[in-house]
Amino acid sequence: MQVAVGDEDPDRWIPFSERSEWSDVKPVPQDDGPYPIVSIAYTNQFRETMDYFRAVLARDERTDLSLELTEEAIHLNAANYTEARASLGKDLWKELVFIQDVAKSDHKNYQLWHHRRWVAEKLGVVVVPEELRYTELVLANDAKNYHAWSHRQWVLKALGGWEEELSFCSMLLQEDIYNNSAWNQAFFFYSHPSMNWLDSMRESEVEYCITAIKSAPLNESSWTYLRGLFGNDTKSLVDNQSIGQICFEELARDKCCIPALSFLLDLVCYGFQPTVEDCKILDSSTEIFSSLQLALYLCARLEVVDAIRACYWAWRRSLLPTLN
Repeated sequence: MQVAVGDEDPDRWIPFSERSEWSDVKPVPQDDGPYPIVSIAYTNQFRETMDYFRAVLARDERTDLSLELTEEAIHLNAANYTEARASLGKDLWKELVFIQDVAKSDHKNYQLWHHRRWVAEKLGVVVVPEELRYTELVLANDAKNYHAWSHRQWVLKALGGWEEELSFCSMLLQEDIYNNSAWNQAFFFYSHPSMNWLDSMRESEVEYCITAIKSAPLNESSWTYLRGLFGNDTKSLVDNQSIGQICFEELARDKCCIPALSFLLDLVCYGFQPTVEDCKILDSSTEIFSSLQLALYLCARLEVVDAIRACYWAWRRSLLPTLN
């Protein structure tokens, strides 16, 4: 069994063995052992390039010529971690350009993103605007590119550049309110230790979430972000009247709104006391006089409208007798 690896264009590629500048280098063949299980059918170009790469690697040669060799090897196989580590250019800004050029065909290459982080770390804070701009370009084409988000978060934590991050998230959410990656990044911004919480900041975010919920009530990201704004401070969550109000407003429009039913259940379990008029919105077949009754109703309702998680809601219901 053979697997073909590497593209070969004999009209464009000159073998290293025919290049005068490489005449003093003895190639090192790949050692697959005496009995290779799967013989990989490398092209001649790929095999010779890697043979010469192994030779310069063994000599720890870090010349401009060896750097050019790593570029050829990376273009043949951009996922080759060894070449990415060895491609240490004298001009790190040019190295960023090279990485970006290779990444045009694959923005989800782990090795390229790892190498880009290494280069950015060497350049320091001066590279922050470039890295934020680059990740913004990548995300414009693929809004949920995990590698780009991960790199952007690393840049912010390691090198700084927080000032405009929330505006960036807001811009993405204006384009697509369902962009859960942008919601996650906004929460990353607020949950970072360097962001000191102010009540006025949280309140403005609550208002933003409520507006987002009204425009897309079935979008779980905005509900999850709203809950995350309060962390473990369940008292402040329950005391915020606008949050309980938005739950009942959405249920008045859609009795089967799963995010609203789920959020209301959490509020009740945290101690929220709705009014009798609020409970009438639910159109329960029986009158609800206590928080326990309301929680039981919500669980039963969720078991029906959210059937895929019926067992979870049944489990939640089994915990309710301990509710005061």
